[in-house]
Amino acid sequence: MDCFNVTILGCGSAKPTLRHSPSAQVVDFRGNRFLVDCGEGVQVGLCRSRVPMGKIGHIFLSHLHGDHCLGLTGLISTLGLGQRTGEVVIHGPADTERIFSPLFKFFCPDLSMEVRFAPFDTTQSCIIYEDHALIVRTIPLHHRVPCSGFLFEEKQRDRHLLPDRCEELGIPIAYYQGIKKGMDWTDPESGRVVANDLLTTPGERGRKYAYCSDTIYAESVVPIIEGADVLYHEATYTHDELAKARQRGHSTALQAAQIAQKAHVGKLVLGHFSAQFLTAESEQPLLDEARSLFPNTVLANEKMTIEIGLE
Repeated sequence: MDCFNVTILGCGSAKPTLRHSPSAQVVDFRGNRFLVDCGEGVQVGLCRSRVPMGKIGHIFLSHLHGDHCLGLTGLISTLGLGQRTGEVVIHGPADTERIFSPLFKFFCPDLSMEVRFAPFDTTQSCIIYEDHALIVRTIPLHHRVPCSGFLFEEKQRDRHLLPDRCEELGIPIAYYQGIKKGMDWTDPESGRVVANDLLTTPGERGRKYAYCSDTIYAESVVPIIEGADVLYHEATYTHDELAKARQRGHSTALQAAQIAQKAHVGKLVLGHFSAQFLTAESEQPLLDEARSLFPNTVLANEKMTIEIGLE
């Protein structure tokens, strides 16, 4: 199966600790690498995880809080020092270019590459990237500033041809590609239409990865992420700190599990841990809380790589 995985570079919240870095991760889809959020320390995380930063062509910023974007200027500067060519596209909320363009001009003059800003509307789900095999769409979230998560969705695979049946009907090979794409076939002599489902079997469904960064509990995300193979959802606090979570625009581990359950996802990965969780033992209540409702839950950690759709 083609590569589709996620490497966690940082899964802490606003205050870095010796255990966790601020938010950043890399989605690798068939060798194309996409950076999701860009907190401080992202370059060190890329080096430690042996992810070649020069291969990153698209950067997706969920929102403009420092723990999700303050590593961006340094990363662009380093790419410039490496004489990176081509284009880097930065997808982010409306103010992204206004904030970062002056910083790039000051710290990263004479870049050998083109940096292009691609703003998106955080209030609605929309497609912000598409190629022949992958779609990335936004997931509107509810935080203290405009914020979106991201859904990485592999397109439906081609249908599987039944070659014996096609030969029996005398279908020329030139039509096979269209049939695999779902087309019916018309016999040019008799005019008879042969339905596609008589010539093929369904292809594998597309795999899905959902990233929900800072947000209060919001069931509005459920229809968008329905059936995702893996959901990364912030779990800054345990549920006994629900009032603090609401005040600061965050979720608890139990609320993340509720979203995972309602959306029928395959696996839940908890992240964006409060700096109060300084050890693996102190994070255990987050995991226990989520697993009480959604057993297939794990805690994120730096250098973790998650294969999408293999379980």
